[in-house]
Amino acid sequence: MDQLVEIAEYAPQAQQARIQADAVCYARAVRTQEWPAMADGDKSAAPSVWSTDLRRTFRALEGEPVFGMLVAADNKRSDEREERLTQATPSIPDAIFWFLLATLVITVIGLGMCLPRRNNRGQVIALVVVTALLTTALCIIQNVDSPFYGVVKVEPTAIADVEKQAARDFLADNEADELPCDDQGIRTA
Repeated sequence: MDQLVEIAEYAPQAQQARIQADAVCYARAVRTQEWPAMADGDKSAAPSVWSTDLRRTFRALEGEPVFGMLVAADNKRSDEREERLTQATPSIPDAIFWFLLATLVITVIGLGMCLPRRNNRGQVIALVVVTALLTTALCIIQNVDSPFYGVVKVEPTAIADVEKQAARDFLADNEADELPCDDQGIRTA
């Protein structure tokens, strides 16, 4: 997205402003609507509104030297979005995770029932430690498999930085009320 905004500087003023505005709105839509949806393994249609608007603006630039660079940058943006959405989709099905959890519970209960009734302090400690380690391993696997949700979630800091830069570039030549979206990336104009 950052590259797209920078390449827009080479476009005629009308298209430059439109591309930069769409980039700001796209980044806002990703940050505020798609990122929370990715925590659930879903995607939002909101960013697609702005990528479609970008391609409409590119049509007016066909034949211009900047056209090829813009299309290449847009293709990269699209590929990165697909990669982000793919990462948001868990690769371990819920059924397998619950099976692993049930197996852990049954194993711990079974081992606990096999412990001697007296003088079992060492065995109980070992069982508690093994249970804690296996439970932690399952939690880590789930967190790594769903990077936009959980304890170790990926925050939208990079897209927020791109949004700020795109807004700065847009506002250098335009007014804030000329943006076609609100702070959530929802079309207003």
